[in-house]
Amino acid sequence: MAEPGGSGPIGPFPPGVDTDEQIVEYDKLRRRVLWTMPSGLFVVGSRGEDTGVRHLMTANWITQLSFAPKLLGVSVERTAITHGLVAATRCFSVSIIGREDRAIVRKFTKPTETDAEAGTINEVAYIERVTGAPILSQAVAFCDCELRETLEVGDHTLFVGEVVDAAFLRDDETTPVLRMEDTRMNYGG
Repeated sequence: MAEPGGSGPIGPFPPGVDTDEQIVEYDKLRRRVLWTMPSGLFVVGSRGEDTGVRHLMTANWITQLSFAPKLLGVSVERTAITHGLVAATRCFSVSIIGREDRAIVRKFTKPTETDAEAGTINEVAYIERVTGAPILSQAVAFCDCELRETLEVGDHTLFVGEVVDAAFLRDDETTPVLRMEDTRMNYGG
């Protein structure tokens, strides 16, 4: 069977799932089950040590981990540009997107291009707050985080950040926020 990062099914498999055909079918089932877990769809901001390097990445493996202190967990694939930037500068931001802005997340599924003079990444305006990690200007709300811990989990790293700044960027705090199921995208399984 395939190793982590490979293209085939990854074990373990339950008793009775022994043949290649059973393994492939079980892997498809397991993916469908994992895709049913509700999750948001966000944009994670990171920056380089060079003041001109800014990056935004679409992500859905994000959750609050603690009340005191206020900690967020962001799981990032180790091969992603964001991974290297967060590890180096020890900060990240999370932009919470409105449901009506669902198309914007597709702009950040591939490497980005920053125009620091215009204040845009992939032609979308951003702001900076405490950490300097970019935050989408049109986000419903954001959390700006300083990295506190890291944990390698499979082919990802869980970055644990403490919220050092947070705010709503829209007057209406009841704006419905984007969830993975609002798009045709999936990530996981």
